[in-house]
Order: sequence, then structure tokens, then C-alpha cells
Amino acid sequence: MSSNCIFCKIIRGEIPGRKVYEDEDLVVIHDIHPAAPVHLLMVPREHFDNLDTAEDRHLRLLGKMQLLAPRLAREQGATNGYRVVTNNGPDGGQEVYHLHVHVLGGPRPWKRL
Repeated sequence: MSSNCIFCKIIRGEIPGRKVYEDEDLVVIHDIHPAAPVHLLMVPREHFDNLDTAEDRHLRLLGKMQLLAPRLAREQGATNGYRVVTNNGPDGGQEVYHLHVHVLGGPRPWKRL
């Protein structure tokens, strides 16, 4: 874990986060600046920057995140669809350099891609 990374601090309990789910691999929290009625952040406990720095050993973790997203979206109220987004690098809109996956859903006044 990184000492200055905000997600690592949330995982260590140094900064509060509204947790929705956690296990040995992941912590899932509500985004503090939601872009949709349901806006979750799926954060691996292991710190790595983004998909560009993911390795073959992360395959199980990345698959787990994709398969967990639908369940969490529905449990949080996104029963009519949701979006799963991973921002990578500056031009991809990444702001925090600890891989995380956004799960967005709910009635849509929010922007469509």
C-alpha cells in the first residue's frame, strides 16, 4: 500500500469511507462526489496504478470485480441498468492512481457516454 494514496488510507481505516462491501481482495465504497444516484468505487486492497500496470496475476481480481459489479449495483438500487467504468491515465480521466472501478446506475439525469 502507498502511504499517501487516499484509497490506501481508506482501506487501512485512516480515512472514513461508506463501505458497501469488503473481502480479502476488495473494498467497495460510495463515491463522495457521486455522478449518479448509485455511484460505487470498487477498490482492490493491493495498490497498483491502473490497468496499464496490472499484471497477469491480477486476472482473477479483475474478473471478480466485473462479476461483483452487477450484484452490488442491484443491491444499491440500480435495478434498471448500470455502467462499469475504469479510468486509465490522464487522458482517460483518472484522478486517483490506485486502480478502481466505478459502478454507476439509477434513474438517469446523469451524462451518457
